Amino acid sequence: RVPDFLASSIMSKVTRDTLFECVSAVLQGSKDKPRKFLETVELQIALKNYDPQKDKRFAGTVKLRNIPRQKLSVCVLGDQQHCDEARANNIACMDTEDLKKLNKNKKLVKKLAKKYDAFLASDSLIKQIPRLLGPGLNKAGKFPTLITHNESMVAKINDVKATIKFQMKKAR
Repeated sequence: RVPDFLASSIMSKVTRDTLFECVSAVLQGSKDKPRKFLETVELQIALKNYDPQKDKRFAGTVKLRNIPRQKLSVCVLGDQQHCDEARANNIACMDTEDLKKLNKNKKLVKKLAKKYDAFLASDSLIKQIPRLLGPGLNKAGKFPTLITHNESMVAKINDVKATIKFQMKKAR
């Protein structure tokens, strides 16, 4: 439901103060009447003077300060060192041998892509992924993020959890 003070400015530019007022009203409403499920807010933005037929479509990512998706499941596709680190931190992982067992089987790769929300891959293994798995992860929009040996795996996973993707969708 749209708050009354916002209803009049729906089709015009929303000021920063109005936005903060609305967000605090939503947060207050959430505290007043706690629900037994995770409440989410969806944001839709209309772009003025942008013609999707003529202008190029766009997509991108934004890293947020807070992690919005705590339950995001991540799998590490790594070399021995990364797999050992992942096991020590109780994170799902697969090495080259596990990936070879999938044998480019489309159903198994699709099942793997469905099972996890995101993937991280070692720098040595990321070049081999298209050859080992085929285009399955790419089609699912879950091509792995690169992880190197000199960065913390837990910090990298938190970065992935705090990053959201956005894209320009076709108008109906």
